[in-house]
Amino acid sequence: MDLRDYIRVLRRGWALILAFVVVGIALGVGLTLATKNVYQATAQVFVASALADTSVDAAQGNTFTQARVQSYISIATSPSVTSPVVKQLKLTITNSDLASKITADAPLNKVLINLHVADHDPAQAARLANAVAAQFKTAVEATDANQGTGKSLVKLTTIQPATVPTAPITPNKVLNLGLGLILGLLVGIGVAVLREVLDNTVKGPEDFAELGVPVMGHVPFDKRTTRTPIAFRSDLHGARSEAFRQLRTNLQFVDVDNPPRIIAVTSAIPGEGKTTTAINLAAALAEAGSRVCLIEADLRRPSIAKSLGLVADVGFTTVVIGKAPIETVLQNAGRNLAVLTSGPIPPNPSELLLSQHAKQIITEIAAKVDYTIIDTPPLLPVTDGAEIATVADATLLVHRAAKTTRDQVNRSVEALDKVGRRPVGVILNMITRGSGKYDYQYGYYYSTYRPETKKADKRNAKDNAADTSAKAQTTADDGSAEVTNVHSRQFDTDVAQGQSTKHRAHQESSDGEESGFPFGVDDEETLTLARTRKSADDNESSRGKDEN
Repeated sequence: MDLRDYIRVLRRGWALILAFVVVGIALGVGLTLATKNVYQATAQVFVASALADTSVDAAQGNTFTQARVQSYISIATSPSVTSPVVKQLKLTITNSDLASKITADAPLNKVLINLHVADHDPAQAARLANAVAAQFKTAVEATDANQGTGKSLVKLTTIQPATVPTAPITPNKVLNLGLGLILGLLVGIGVAVLREVLDNTVKGPEDFAELGVPVMGHVPFDKRTTRTPIAFRSDLHGARSEAFRQLRTNLQFVDVDNPPRIIAVTSAIPGEGKTTTAINLAAALAEAGSRVCLIEADLRRPSIAKSLGLVADVGFTTVVIGKAPIETVLQNAGRNLAVLTSGPIPPNPSELLLSQHAKQIITEIAAKVDYTIIDTPPLLPVTDGAEIATVADATLLVHRAAKTTRDQVNRSVEALDKVGRRPVGVILNMITRGSGKYDYQYGYYYSTYRPETKKADKRNAKDNAADTSAKAQTTADDGSAEVTNVHSRQFDTDVAQGQSTKHRAHQESSDGEESGFPFGVDDEETLTLARTRKSADDNESSRGKDEN
C-alpha cells in the first residue's frame, strides 16, 4: 500500500475512526468522573550549615549541605517523621499510609527541599505538609548531630509553609481527554487499516487482473433504482445513464470481427444487480437505434415484469412448453425494446433451460433482432446461469463493489470455464464514494455535459410533442389505424435524429407484420398498453369465474 492507498483507507474509514475517537474521549471523561479529587500541599525547607563562622567555613558548609541534601530526601518518609506526626495530629491512619502521601524532591545544585503531601481534603493536605516539615527538620538535625558536642551540623528552616491548595492535581481533565482522543485515533486508524488489509471484496480493475477478465463498466449506486429501474427514465444525463452508455460503447470492441449479438448477463450471488444491469444494457442498446429483445431466463426469482410494469402471467416458459407462439407473449418496454418475461415459474427450471426447444427459441428471437440480452440466474447458487451461457455469444459478469468477494468472483469464472464460456468482461456495480477502489466521482465527470438550461429541454420537448401530435392528427384524419400512428411517430423521430434511410427501411420492415415483434412504441405508451392488457386479462378471468 502506498500513501494514496492509506489516504483512501482513511477517507473510507472516517466514520469508524471518528467512532473510536468518540469512544476514547468518552473513556477519558468517564475516568475523570470516576477519579476522586486529590489535592497536594507543598512546604519548602532551606538547608544550611550550622558551623559557618567564617567565609571559608560558609563555603565549605554550602558544599557539604549540597552533598547531603539528596540523602535527606529519604528521611521524609521514614518512621522518624511519620510516627510523631500521626501522634501529634491524632490521625487514624498508619505510618505507612502517611508515608504513601508524602513525596520529597530537591532541585539540582541547590540546598532546598520540597515536601509534598497529597490528600482528598485540601485543608488536611496543608496541615499534614506543615506538620511533616516541622518533624522533618527535627529528624534531620538529630541525624546529623555532632557526636561530641551533640550539636547538629546543619540547620533547617521552613522558608515557605504549605497553604491550602485550590485546584486538585488529579484527575487531570486535559490529560485524560487528550490521551483518550489520541488513543481512540490510533486504535481507529489501526482498525481501519486492518479492515482494509483483511477485506477481500472487489473494488477495482486490479482485483480482476489475475483472472484476465477486463472491467467493461463501472455503474455508480443510485437510490432511485428501485423506483425507476431504467436509468434513462429517471435521469437521461445522469451518472448511471452515462455508465450504461459507456458499457454499450465498450461492447463494440469485444470482438470486432464477430461482434456478440446474444449477451447473457449473470452474477455470482443474488443481490448484485444483474437484472437491473440487463434491463439498462438493453435500454442503452435500444436508445442507439438497435432492435433489442430482453429475455428473462431467471425462472426461479423473476422480477423484470414487476420492475417494468409488464404482464407476468405469460412469457418464456409459456413459449417453451408450446402454449403460445413467441410473437403473442412479447411485450414492449420502450422504443426498439421488446421483453420476453419469464412467465409462470416451472417446477424444473434447470431441465427447462437445458431443453433444445428453449435454445431454439433464443436462437429464433436472435435472428429477428440486433441484440438479445438474457437475464440469467446467479452462477453459484444454481447451474441455470452456466447453462444459458452456452447459448450466448458473450457473457457479462455483474459484481457489486465492496460486497462480492474475490473467492466468489473466482468461483463464478470457474463455473463459466467449466462449460467452455469465458466471460468477456465484468461490470462493477453499485459503486459508492467509499466502495470504489479509486473513489469514482461520476457526477463530477458527467455534470459538465448536461444541457445548460432545463428551459431549453422543456421548450424542445414541447415543440417535438406539438409536431408529433399534429402529424398523428393528420394521419388519423386520413383514416389510418392506431398502429400506423405509432409507426408514423417513430418515422418522424428517426428523421429528427438523423438516422439513415436504409436503417429506417430496415426497422419498418422488421417492425411490421412479418416479424410480429412489438417495436416502435414510446415509453409512456408502453406502460399504458401493459396496464390495459393486464386489466383486460383480469376482467376476462373474473368473468370466467362468474360464469362458472
